[in-house]
Amino acid sequence: MDIVVKGRKTEVPERFRKHVAEKLKLEKIQKLDGKVISLDVEVSKEPNPRQADRCDRVEITLRSRGPVIRAEAAASDPYAALDLAAEKLDARLRKQHDKRFSRRGAQRIPAAEVPDHVPDAATLNGNGSPVREEEPDGVPTKKMGSLEVKGEGPLVVREKTHVASPMSLDQALYEMELVGHDFYLFIDSETKEPSVVYRRHAYDYGVIHLSTDPMVAQAQPPAAGGTLGG
Repeated sequence: MDIVVKGRKTEVPERFRKHVAEKLKLEKIQKLDGKVISLDVEVSKEPNPRQADRCDRVEITLRSRGPVIRAEAAASDPYAALDLAAEKLDARLRKQHDKRFSRRGAQRIPAAEVPDHVPDAATLNGNGSPVREEEPDGVPTKKMGSLEVKGEGPLVVREKTHVASPMSLDQALYEMELVGHDFYLFIDSETKEPSVVYRRHAYDYGVIHLSTDPMVAQAQPPAAGGTLGG
C-alpha cells in the first residue's frame, strides 16, 4: 500500500511528500488496522489573508475493510497542519482498535470484520467524487471566488454520493466519531429509512428519523427527484 498525496488548487512540493511518508508510518498504521486498503492525504490552501493562521489544510482519509477514518486540521503551514491531522488519525485508529478487541470479548462482530457479514459494507461511507449535474439551458452561472452560483442560488459548494448499508444507531454514532463530524447520515437497519445522528451539547446526541408520508406519496405524481424541507 502506498500513500497518495495530492493538492487541491495548490502544488505539493516533493519535500512535503517525503515528510508525509516519514510522519505517517505505514507499519504503525497496519499494526492498528491490518486491513488498510488506501491512505490519501489532500492538501489545500485558503487564499483569504484574514485566515493566515489557518490557511493550510490537510485531510487524511484511511480506507480499510471496516469504517472509513478521516482526520483533518488547519494551521499556518502544511507541516503543522499535517502534525495535527496525524495526531487525530492516530487517536481514532487506536479507538477503533480498542473497540474491535473489546467487541470480540462480548462475541460481537468487530468493525473490521463487518464486510464479511454485511454485503457492500466495505464501501460504507466512502469518500465519493463530487457529482456535477448538467446545467439547465438558460440558467446563468456566475463565479464567486472559487465557487459557482447557478441563477439566484442555492449555493452548492460540494456534492458527494455514498454507498450505504443499513446499520444500527450505535454503529452510526461510532462511525460519526471515526470521521470526526458533528452529524452522520445513515440508513436505519430497523426502519430501512434515512436517519441522521448529530452531536448536541457536551456528550449528548440527537437523532432525526425520516419516514414516507403515504398520503403525500399517493397524491403526488412520480418525479425525477425530491427536496428535503427544514
